Parts: sequence; structure tokens; C-alpha cells
Amino acid sequence: MNTEPTTRPSDLLRRTLRGHAAGVTVITVPGPAGFTASSFTSVSLEPALVSFYLDAETSAAPAVLRAEHFAVHFLSTRHTALARTFARWAPDRFDAPGWTRHRLGPPLFTPAAGWLVARVELRQRIGDHWLIVGEPADAAPPDYTALAPATPLTHHNGSFAAATSLPK
Repeated sequence: MNTEPTTRPSDLLRRTLRGHAAGVTVITVPGPAGFTASSFTSVSLEPALVSFYLDAETSAAPAVLRAEHFAVHFLSTRHTALARTFARWAPDRFDAPGWTRHRLGPPLFTPAAGWLVARVELRQRIGDHWLIVGEPADAAPPDYTALAPATPLTHHNGSFAAATSLPK
């Protein structure tokens, strides 16, 4: 007989993924609405597709589900305050300087290390989240080779962290 307490799968997942470092982005849609995400990823090169997951209960969910386009902002360690602002509910998220509106509608934070705007191709409810898939329409890629390169912002063990290159 097993006397160990039963661990819920959600608790196992939460504990396990805390040790997985993930890049930090801020995703925005017309409204304006936005949130911090570490679930952004590429899906396919042919056709070019990217995706992210959105908690179905978040305050940004209604605007994201209505949006035709979204913007993904790639953050560096210089943008930790922005990541924190968009990680919590805050009615003044867009009060930070540097916001403009992209010609396709989503708010753009131009001081970000880089950004990508995509047209929504798929919205799929999966568990307690929405999977959003989009086709890239415009971008300003991060320049990590510049004289003063940005240090990518990551999320690891419940905190923001810095990704650094290892010696070659």
C-alpha cells in the first residue's frame, strides 16, 4: 500500500517547470491590453507561425480573443520593471513612456530589445488556457551582437533572471 500523499498533476507541473528558464516577453493587443508571457515560441518556418498561451481568466483575455493582430516584445534585463508591470493587474500598464501604435493596431513598446507583430491564425481553448497562433507580419529583431548587446530577460524559479552567453 502506498502511504505517500497523492500529488496533483498541476502541482507536479508547477514545481517542475519552476526549474525551466524561459524567455520573457510582453504581448499586447489593441484595446490596449497586454500581459507578460514566458510561453511565446516559434511553431513553424513553413508556413511561418508563432504562438503563446494565455490564462483564460486573465483580464487581457477578452481583448486578446477579439484581436486580429498581436505584438510580442522581447525584453532585456533593462525591461524588468515593464515585465513586472504587465505581470500583475494594473490599470496604468500603458502609462510607461515609449508606447506607439503599430499600423496593424497593437501597441508597440519601441524601446524593447525587439518586437514582432503577427496576424492571428488560430485561437484554441486548451485546459484553463488559450493557445494563440499567429503569422508574423512585421518585426524589429533583437540585436544581441551590438557593441552594447542587450542581455535577454528570463524567468526562472519564480523570479526574473538574466540569460548570459557561455564562453565558446
